Amino acid sequence: MFFPEGRVRVHLCGQPVDMRKSYDGLYALTRSVLRQNPLSGHLFVFINRRATQMKVLYWDRTGFCLWAKRLERGRFLPDWQKVVTREMDWTDLKLMLEGIVPGAQRKRYQAPETAE
Repeated sequence: MFFPEGRVRVHLCGQPVDMRKSYDGLYALTRSVLRQNPLSGHLFVFINRRATQMKVLYWDRTGFCLWAKRLERGRFLPDWQKVVTREMDWTDLKLMLEGIVPGAQRKRYQAPETAE
């Protein structure tokens, strides 16, 4: 699915979420924790306690869609203490998925250099 970047609203859940939750569980969290309407078409981002898994829930007018990503190395978030439930933009989500931390000059995982 392609989104017009300027119109996409992304809501990040500021607390760790059990990744065993699927559509109904994430729907309930969207209503209770994020206090948003899951049928709005916005993206709702949920991250596990270790910050190695992410799920994104959204409604596409015909049903719910769920994206999932699990990292083999590194974390989506450096520290849960600094995370709050908030609205972010599409660019922030893309940076988070790529492992780029705004304001810092590091990636979440750097491949070790090999000696030749």
